[in-house]
Amino acid sequence: MHFTEGDLSRTRVADGPDPLWEVVLSMHQLQEGARNSQAAAVAGRTSSDRRTMLSVLAPLMPTRGYFPDFLTPAAASGGLDSGIDAVLSTPKPRLRAELSLLAQDNALPSWTRSLADGDVDALRRLGRALHQYHSSVLGPRWRDVATRVEADRRHRTGVQCRAGTEAMLRTFGPMLHWQPPVLTAHYPVDREVHLGGRGLLLVPSYFCRRTPVALLDDRLLPVLVYPARPLLPDTITPDSRLAPLLGHTRAAVLQTLQEPHTTTELAEHAGVSLSSASEHAAVLRRAGLVASVRERQQVRHILTQLGADLLNAGAPTSLVQSNSVARSTLRPRHCAHHD
Repeated sequence: MHFTEGDLSRTRVADGPDPLWEVVLSMHQLQEGARNSQAAAVAGRTSSDRRTMLSVLAPLMPTRGYFPDFLTPAAASGGLDSGIDAVLSTPKPRLRAELSLLAQDNALPSWTRSLADGDVDALRRLGRALHQYHSSVLGPRWRDVATRVEADRRHRTGVQCRAGTEAMLRTFGPMLHWQPPVLTAHYPVDREVHLGGRGLLLVPSYFCRRTPVALLDDRLLPVLVYPARPLLPDTITPDSRLAPLLGHTRAAVLQTLQEPHTTTELAEHAGVSLSSASEHAAVLRRAGLVASVRERQQVRHILTQLGADLLNAGAPTSLVQSNSVARSTLRPRHCAHHD
């Protein structure tokens, strides 16, 4: 993704979870039979209507390759109802074009022909399935979804407010790599996206996995959906399982960087000397666990995604069990819109 100066000023993190992105990405987990995923666990307890619901949604949301952009409209940031209204208001030419693209690599049921023609009954059928899925599958876990996404959003926007957008983009390593003026993501196919002054909307997602997801149509508002980082327990101490790996002091320094700090602040919070704080931060930075950004006469240190994942893994199992969504047990796949 190629940025201009105007793009940096227009880059922001979504205000909360996007209900339709969560529908699509949890459907991928459900279809793949991820036994440990929250979606599979909850969907397994739904009524027989589940078969009807899935028969509508599954063909439109294959786990590999493309799925239609119209299923994840920008209006969903205003809530489920706003998002579904936007889906049902998709212009006929766009329905036809995106479903035709989907049909190139997927066998679609006959009713999708009516959907491509903008048939009212077919659109209502889709709308009911989206509502039912969100209510029965995501509804019981929505508080967890919102809590994780909000924690991630606070972390990213906090860094952005303190140190600027470029510093915030560096917190995503190694999933995303910021080398001004280009943001590079690990992606199954090569793509070049020129933001052209439109900025970028970063959407943290509970059900997205390691690989980010983007819209295919470059004419739409640029969006990058990424896995919201796991919640970090407040009770991690230098005596956690990280201490034998990093050493007690360095583990304490890493924990302290759950919030961005200058070198002076880091020394004060971790209880070490200024030179020691600087040295530990340098070691953690070389390991990709921390990013450091210069602000005038100071350097601010920021926990990267890899550092957050390591902290989470180093916490006692009982503390992080409720935060896991089979991130390490699910096999890699090409996220939607990639192929």
